[in-house]
Amino acid sequence: MRGKRTATGAALAAGALAVTGLAFAPTAAAVTPQTATINASCGIFGGGAATLTATQSGTSATLTLTSSAITTPVAVAKDSISSTLTMAKAGGGTVVFSGTKNPAMSAGSPVSVGPLPGTVTSGAILDAYGGSLKMVIFGVTVTCTATAKQSPGPFVFS
Repeated sequence: MRGKRTATGAALAAGALAVTGLAFAPTAAAVTPQTATINASCGIFGGGAATLTATQSGTSATLTLTSSAITTPVAVAKDSISSTLTMAKAGGGTVVFSGTKNPAMSAGSPVSVGPLPGTVTSGAILDAYGGSLKMVIFGVTVTCTATAKQSPGPFVFS
């Protein structure tokens, strides 16, 4: 009887260790790469290098754009920029990420919008080149487009 208790205790301990190991194991990134850079042109509002950061959880994804080369012309309050980021989908079509998420920014501050939510399918390959970012700030629409494909490559969602 004592041998059965020891074996049961050992099995429970091994199971607990396995569960603990899974809880602390690093999770695989659902989207690769997680960051990419683009060169954006925003017409009379300027342009330059920008960074896109992607996250994914199932079919829900977010994209955030930040740029020190593109600056705000006026001070803006937190969550006051209505942004629509349209990404070109490999094989045709687009995927839209939109929302009103942004930090408060003073005039001349680097632009940051997002995380902007959107819906993706497994295997979706998205690139900013061929898409656009439209920001509505105090009723003025600013449209930015990528001048080349993003680097190191398009976002691939799993």
